[in-house]
Amino acid sequence: MKFENLLAEVGGFGKYQISIIALLVIPRVTLPFHFLLNNFIAAIPSHHCDISSLDADGILGNLSQEERLTVSIPAQEDGSPASCHMFSQPQFNLLTNSTSSTELPVVECQNGWEYDNSTFKSALATEFELVCDRKGLNKATATIFFVGVMLGAAIFGWLSDRYGRKRMLMVSYLIAILFGVASALSQSFIMFAIMRFFTGMGLTGISIISIVLCVEWADIEHRTIAGVIISFDWSLSTMILPGIAYLVNDWRSLVITVTAPLGLAVITWRWIPESARWLITNGRLEEAHFYLSKCATANNKQQNLRDIKPETLANIIIAEDRGDRKYSYLDLVRSSKMRKLALLTGITWFGVAFTYYGISLNISGFGLNLYLTQFIFGAIELPSKLVAYLCLDRLGRRYSQVGTLITTGVCIGITVLIPRDLWLPRTVISVLGKGFSEASFTCVFLYTTELYPTVLRQNGLGYSSFVGRVGVSLAPLVLFCTVAISAGLLALLLSETHNVRLPETIEDIEKTRKK
Repeated sequence: MKFENLLAEVGGFGKYQISIIALLVIPRVTLPFHFLLNNFIAAIPSHHCDISSLDADGILGNLSQEERLTVSIPAQEDGSPASCHMFSQPQFNLLTNSTSSTELPVVECQNGWEYDNSTFKSALATEFELVCDRKGLNKATATIFFVGVMLGAAIFGWLSDRYGRKRMLMVSYLIAILFGVASALSQSFIMFAIMRFFTGMGLTGISIISIVLCVEWADIEHRTIAGVIISFDWSLSTMILPGIAYLVNDWRSLVITVTAPLGLAVITWRWIPESARWLITNGRLEEAHFYLSKCATANNKQQNLRDIKPETLANIIIAEDRGDRKYSYLDLVRSSKMRKLALLTGITWFGVAFTYYGISLNISGFGLNLYLTQFIFGAIELPSKLVAYLCLDRLGRRYSQVGTLITTGVCIGITVLIPRDLWLPRTVISVLGKGFSEASFTCVFLYTTELYPTVLRQNGLGYSSFVGRVGVSLAPLVLFCTVAISAGLLALLLSETHNVRLPETIEDIEKTRKK
């Protein structure tokens, strides 16, 4: 008997699996909160040079606020005050004639800036003055965070295959909580950047471990629906995020608010089971039997496990090492088919993550309110889940991955060609691209989890996620189209996994898999 058959006997998608998904949703809701947080905490409000020192010297006299700005700060093309420069001395003649302010001598802001706090009570830009010549540091916060995500994917992928899914899930909880709260308490930009780096490390552990636990406890028939259901929390949280950011418009309070669900996750962790597949492949048969018994009892299938003893589980998954061998990332390149698999999944993940976050982290410039744009980008993901499910179930994994990636690239390509002043058609096409990019992400998580064997599943997913984060937010939008289409075509070289049992060992990858 294969493990897939045993899992079907004890209930491949019953109350036990539903409870696992429900418990994993608790920590997962914080993932999009943090991954997309930069759209709000790193937003730069309107600002201009602080001219209060001139008021203190009595130079501006009894001028109105508008007049004070006119004589102190040059005007931009749209008539608003310049953000980074001020006149070297007040130009009172601008009140009486139409002299162009662009011809007058200016200097950089001498005493800091004044910010428009109507949208954000505080943000990174206002807290650490990340404007003008320091503006690049504001955008760098997203890159620093995703470098942490990238490194965390590699670390937790390896640790989860070595020490187990459940144990490493708790470690990722604690790291994300500790550094998430520490980032909110940061007293300097350097401290904030370091804390966000480690927060990203912890969060990516939650991401890759939770999806693997979900899929490894589902049988062949229900893997698709299990993989799609667990991804719904991302879309719903993406829709909720702008509401939270609107109500909590202080960046420190917002960071703590979006980290808070992890406190409940720590409490409920005790009820999350270890992967029975991983336990068996590592020779821990008593523990595997314990969790399978709990699964059978919860699903009212305990009679089907009556004749299965812990020692008989050794024949369910045939592993030549039976837990004695410790797998690592080197095993991804030891054999030809594993090398091919690693190369193709890495490229596919790069294309998926590159395009998804390229759209998600560039929500300004579409002519809509920041909060409304974020909500729409989240709402479009819900129907995209249905599209993903239908494609995965009817077309299989490979063609679903290829189709969603290429369609995303086409949408982005059209967006690049539409002039920026035509904000409505640009927004519509961008929203469609966002939907297909999310469908592509839904596919790639499930597909990658199914492609790698149990002994290397977390290593494979960790490696793929690592590669996927490399290019996140580092390239201009015009390249997203090319990357998405190229990665989509290369995904055709991957094997199909629809209605195929999960591979357990490297030998299963090397052999031709049958339905």
